[in-house]
This record gives sequence, structure tokens and C-alpha cells, in this order.
Amino acid sequence: MVYDVATKVVLITGAASGIGAALARRLHGRGARVALFDVDVPAGERLAADLGSSRALFLPVDVRDRAAIADAVATVMARFGQLDVVVANAGVGPPVATVRTTDPAEFDRVVAVNLTGTFNTVRATLEQVIARRGHVVVVSSVAAFTPGVGGAAYMMTKAAVEQLGRTLRAELAPHGATAGLACFGVVDTPLTRRTLDDDPLGRRLHQMLPRPMRSRLTAGQAADLLVDAITRRAPLSIAPARWRPYALLRGIANLVIDHRTAHDRRLHTLVHDIEQRARSSGDAC
Repeated sequence: MVYDVATKVVLITGAASGIGAALARRLHGRGARVALFDVDVPAGERLAADLGSSRALFLPVDVRDRAAIADAVATVMARFGQLDVVVANAGVGPPVATVRTTDPAEFDRVVAVNLTGTFNTVRATLEQVIARRGHVVVVSSVAAFTPGVGGAAYMMTKAAVEQLGRTLRAELAPHGATAGLACFGVVDTPLTRRTLDDDPLGRRLHQMLPRPMRSRLTAGQAADLLVDAITRRAPLSIAPARWRPYALLRGIANLVIDHRTAHDRRLHTLVHDIEQRARSSGDAC
């Protein structure tokens, strides 16, 4: 049975750009009312103005701030009177670094946004979603089940978010509500371009993926997949499709992949280059 988003109220974090903004436009176009949460105030206000109707509300919210999220959810309820769907999409990526050279403050920032921020968003909205027998989407990544060289903080948080999404599915079922997990490959967003395109070491990491895995989704394609996932209340969405066999067979595949990466001389060289850059910039190593 199709879950019709028309007249539903959908809360999206990380809504001012990338996947979040594209999703907001698509859902709004289908008749949904959208609550847009983001720290980028100018971009968020522009998006709400572009949507240009009483069915869009932008609120400046940092997902790390539990009190701010609670206040914003109260504002959404006061404005729209209901909350049906939550898409926990906000996320950040760290600069390319090994665990040895990662700035602890940067690690804490990534965990606070990607993991704690997702928990904060979901926790603040579950009562409303349960009351409406609605749906929660937690945006993870194929990074949740791929080797984390050069970006452990991001990979770790996405793996944890995957577990959160799976747990929510089980815990919401007795209440008649649903939850789904979205795992995307490389999506062409500002975060991706900063990490994999603008950084020469990030480009080298990206090139080590098998060629089929390097293809990118646009933010619009990812948003289309999320719309489909919401309307089907899908428990799991993985895109591009070529990642699905890896996800299904990861228990076996990762034994082989981990062995190969540990013995890959190209990767050894890259690790040394990443750590040399940290030493040259004065970071501890």
C-alpha cells in the first residue's frame, strides 16, 4: 500500500543543500508540508522562499543541540499541528586523515553531528511519529560497511547510524509506525567535492575503489530514491544498485577486502603520504 505524502508533514535535517534540499523540493511538489532544519541560515531561508508557500517552514537548527531541536519540533507542531515523517539527513565529513593523525576535536565534531545529531533528531520526534503512525528515514551510507582508511570517523558514525535505523524498525513496529535506512554510494554534494575532489589525497583514495563503485549519484537522484523509499515505507534502500551485492555479502566480502587492503602497497604509500602531510602541517603524529 502506497504511503501518500500529500498533506503529510515531513521534517528534514540537513535540508538547506544537497540531498536534503532536493528531497524537500520533491516532497513539497507532491503536496507535503516540509519543515527544513539546517545550520545554514541563508541557504535555508532561500529554499523556503523558493518553495514559496505556507507549506514550507525553515528553522535554524544545529542537530547537536538537543534543546534547540526540541524547541524547533514544538514550533513545527504549533505551525502544522502534526508530524508524520522524519528524515535524519544531516551529516558532515572530516578531512582525509588516518586515525593516527586525526584531530580529536574534528573526530568529536563528526560524531556529534552524524551520530549524536541523528539520535537527537529521532528521539525528539518519535512521540509525534508514533501518534501519526508515520515513518522515519535514517540516512547512512555504504561507508557503513566499507574499509575506513583515511576517514574512520565518518565510517564509524555511518555504521552506528545503520544500527540505529535497524533498531528503530523493530522498536516502532509494535506502535504501527515504520523506519527505514538509506545507504548511498558517492553522491555529488559539496561534502563529497571537498573530501574527494578538492583534496589530492582524497582523489587518490577515491581512485582505489573499483571503477563501478566510483560512479556518482546526483543529489536529485538520491532524493528521488528517498521519495520512493518513503512512499513504500521501505526498510532498506541502497544505491547505486551495484552496491547491493556487497551489502548483502559483506560478512564474507570484508574478510577478503580487509586482507587485501592490509597488504596493498599502493594503500601503504597513501597512508604514509597522509601522515607526512599531517607532520608537515604541524599536526601531531
